[in-house]
This record gives sequence, C-alpha cells and structure tokens, in this order.
Amino acid sequence: MTTKMRSEIAEQPAALRATLDALLPRTEEVRRLAQDTRHMLFIARGTSDNAAVYGRYLIEARAGRLSALAAPSIATTYRRTLDLDGVLAVGLSQSGRTEEIVETLEWAKACGAKTVAITNGGEESPLAQAADLALCTLAGEEKAVPATKTYTTQLAALAVLALGLGADVNGDDLRRVPDAVEKLISDPGDLDAVVDGLAGKPGVVVSGRGLAFSTALELALKLKEACYMHAMGLSYADLLHGPIAVVDEDTPAVLVASGEGPTLAGTISLAQRVTGAGASAFGVGGGTELAAASTASLNGPDLPEWVSPLGLIVPGQLLTEALARRLGIDPDAPRGLNKVTQTD
Repeated sequence: MTTKMRSEIAEQPAALRATLDALLPRTEEVRRLAQDTRHMLFIARGTSDNAAVYGRYLIEARAGRLSALAAPSIATTYRRTLDLDGVLAVGLSQSGRTEEIVETLEWAKACGAKTVAITNGGEESPLAQAADLALCTLAGEEKAVPATKTYTTQLAALAVLALGLGADVNGDDLRRVPDAVEKLISDPGDLDAVVDGLAGKPGVVVSGRGLAFSTALELALKLKEACYMHAMGLSYADLLHGPIAVVDEDTPAVLVASGEGPTLAGTISLAQRVTGAGASAFGVGGGTELAAASTASLNGPDLPEWVSPLGLIVPGQLLTEALARRLGIDPDAPRGLNKVTQTD
C-alpha cells in the first residue's frame, strides 16, 4: 500500500530544489525590506508554528535578532493595538488561506511592522496579498492531511530569510539539502525496530533542544495527528525539569539531534539516562554516538546544524506513516482533521 503521505514524502527533494531555485535569488529583497527593522515576530498555527520555532532559533542564534512567536488572539480576539515599529513580522501558512493568520499579519502591518508571507498558496493567496514580500514555496499540491513537503519547504524559505538577514552561515549548505533528504528517504535507518518499539504504546515523549526543538515539536504533532498517540513535544531542558517522570517502559522517548552542535552532548546524556532507567530511547539523527546510546535509531542528515532540521524531520515522517499503517490508521485522512483549519 502506498499512501498519499508516503508519496508526498518522496516528492520532497524535488520540492526543495524548486523552492530553493525560486527563493535563493531573493535574499536581497529580504535585506532591503528588513534594513530598518530590529526584531522578528512569527505568526503561525499548527505545523507552521513548528516551522516558526525553527525560524526563531535560527535567526536568534545565527542572525542575532531577537525573535518571538506571536499570540494571534491579541490581534483577533483581544483587538489590542501594539507598537510594532522596527519589527519584521513573518506570517506562515501552507495554504495561505487561514483567516486568523492573514488577519494577524494585516494587524501587524497596521501596527507598524514590515511584513513577509511564507506560503505554498501562491502569490494570489490572501496571505501573500497581505504581505510586503511573499516567499512562496513550490511544494505542489499536498493531498494528505499531515503536512510533509509543505513543512520542509517552509523551513527552506525560513533559511533563505535568515540569509537575507545576514545570518552567519554558509549559504551553499542549503544546496546540499535535497540530496541529503533523498538519501534519508532511501535509507532512514532502523525504521522497523522503532515502529515495533512504539506500536502499542499509549504515549511517547519527543525531545530535542535548540535548532532540533522544532523537529521534536513537529514529530510529536505528526504522531498525534496520524497515529492518535499521546505525544508530548518538549525541549530536553524542560523535560528534565519534571516531565521525565512520565518516561517509563510504557512511555518511550524519541530524542532528536543534529550530528553536530552544542546540544548533541546533552541529547546523548538524556538517552543514556532513559535507557539506564529501563525505558526505551529511540534516536533520530545525532550520528553514531546517539545511535549507540539509543535502543534503536533513525538516521539523520549529513548537514550542518543550521540546516539539519530540513532533513531531521524526514525519518520522523516515514516513522509516522509506517506506524499509522501498523496501527490500522489511514495517515492520509486522520479523524476530525481537514487540510485547512480555521479558528475563531
């Protein structure tokens, strides 16, 4: 059985190549728009909110700009006017048609912010029309409800945004991403063992830190959406402050890390602590060291930390799709969900 979700996972290398070809030449437009701004405000919900977490960490860590995630209800429910002079507001929506996100981006502009849209909905989408600058991804139509290729191309657009903001990174690293994703699709690691380890478990803790935190949140969301698991996405710093008590033989941990960077050592230590307590720890990425400390592991991309989240989520997507099928769930159409979600 080939699900739409599995087919769309396989389309990601081509979607990433097309998106990077379209957006990398536009870094100068980003620089000009942002030249009189100091801070960043990301406006999103759901999967797009997880992408925004990547944007926040990337731009704070590598471009040196204070960044925050917006609370759209301040604009849409409380109707509060804020002083957003000097802010670059970035609205993210795969469809470009989520009314709350469009309204909040319009609110940010009315409050004095410069505005950017990141969407797969095209230049004619309401979100793109509302923005000063639209960075439109080229993932093509996505039919499965769980976002895959629209998520990774959002991350690519955020990486291009960071380049336009002067991030201290090597932009050539982005061109390596599609090949790295292609390799992960063909060789995700010990997928069957991780599926076996999660099947039948009522819940799971998914944890990462820093730039990998966004991947932990997104993988937890996918396991909730498509596998109906009680999946908790946490920074491993927050996990150690109490919630680690829920990790036991019935609640395994999935630990996500780049193969390099300042959070890798802590992730390895956490895996050793989990397995030492008799629970299962399943690694995603983190190289050979995290794999050695884990019960079973999925491969990560051979990429620098700043772009690793574009690849790290891919084995997690494959895990979600395979686990859903193991559990007898159609991952293309999870119960109670639609492709575009509107909120009051």
